[in-house]
Amino acid sequence: MGESRRLLVIGAHPDDAESGAGGSVALWSKAGDEVQLIVCTSGDKGTKDPDLSPHRLAELREQEQEEAARCLGISRVIFLRHQDGQLEPTLKFRGELALLIRQVRPDVVVTHDPWRPYMLHPDHRAVGFTATDAIVAARDHLFHPEYLVSGISPHAPKEIYYFHTGSADLFTDISEVLERKLEALRCHRTQLAHVVGWEDRMRKRAAEMGRQAGVAYAEGFKRVVLR
Repeated sequence: MGESRRLLVIGAHPDDAESGAGGSVALWSKAGDEVQLIVCTSGDKGTKDPDLSPHRLAELREQEQEEAARCLGISRVIFLRHQDGQLEPTLKFRGELALLIRQVRPDVVVTHDPWRPYMLHPDHRAVGFTATDAIVAARDHLFHPEYLVSGISPHAPKEIYYFHTGSADLFTDISEVLERKLEALRCHRTQLAHVVGWEDRMRKRAAEMGRQAGVAYAEGFKRVVLR
């Protein structure tokens, strides 16, 4: 058995981590790896319910995310509470993520693939690009010298795993934990309780990835090894 790793998942909204990497997170945690999660927005615009205020929706979605994280074995959830739908790859946002990467000190960063063709949601693109840029800012000591003054030293993750990618080259066999992934997704009641057929679609997606990997069900990532 290899050494345990620390993985940092960076998602735009509550439920993104479960959708893109929930089965893998369950397996990593089961294997003894430490998994932490950054949720950049609390999804305060993600509803069609006219009676649900943005503030109340954000509260509910954070509660749902904490519940889902416990289901998957995530050790800590960090909520940044940016406005849903308004994320941009700014220097300030990059610095915020770079600081967290230096503090958490992950071996692997797991996030959205911002280069996926026709990625519709702007927050997904913004998080993917900013998380990628933040890895450089976390690694090189001349970025953010104020962090050094505070005693926070640079840190260089070894790999990036991009989920929801169109060019997967790393596959995780999630056949034994597919039900756990679905259980975690069910925690996101504000998003999925009213959606007909979502479980069938998730199973179909996992089966399609599984065919590429030669297993029953899989999740796929674009893996980048950092040097």
